Amino acid sequence: MRLRVLCAASLLLVVLPAPASASGGLWKLTDLAAQRVQIADKVAAAKFGTPSPIDDPVREQQILDSVAAKAPGLGLDAAGAVRFFRDQIEANKVVQRGLYARWTEHPGTRPPGRPDLGTEVRPVIDRLNAGLLAELAETRDARARRSCDVRLAVTVRLTDARRGLDRLHSEALTESVGSACARP
Repeated sequence: MRLRVLCAASLLLVVLPAPASASGGLWKLTDLAAQRVQIADKVAAAKFGTPSPIDDPVREQQILDSVAAKAPGLGLDAAGAVRFFRDQIEANKVVQRGLYARWTEHPGTRPPGRPDLGTEVRPVIDRLNAGLLAELAETRDARARRSCDVRLAVTVRLTDARRGLDRLHSEALTESVGSACARP
């Protein structure tokens, strides 16, 4: 009986919008991370078949330097914020590599167009990064709780289900929030 109630409650959480306070307030942070994982599709589409490599150390360092500079003003530990954003970047590259492999093996699945990285994709990433940094600050207390890992795992699974992520994106989402609960 108890298992049936838990399953029903989980189903309701998947179907209904998540309240801001659910799972310790980690919903928005997790959803923004999921959006950032999903934008990797456009990054991959912009780079695939071009000389642009998946790894972009200059761009990555710009993001990490910006995060490190802004974090203290938001009451965040700069090293912890950088660690979280490094996870975002690495998760994005996991998706890009997975898509490259898929598109190489199955050319018919390649995207029909190539979005412009500078004008179409990076502004979205910049907006998501700003939101993620703000949510890191907003969720500081929830992320410091001993229950954070469990709450985050539940939130990741429910966000995954809500967004209908495939295995590649689901694994990347899990990686992208890996250090969210890390204690300084």
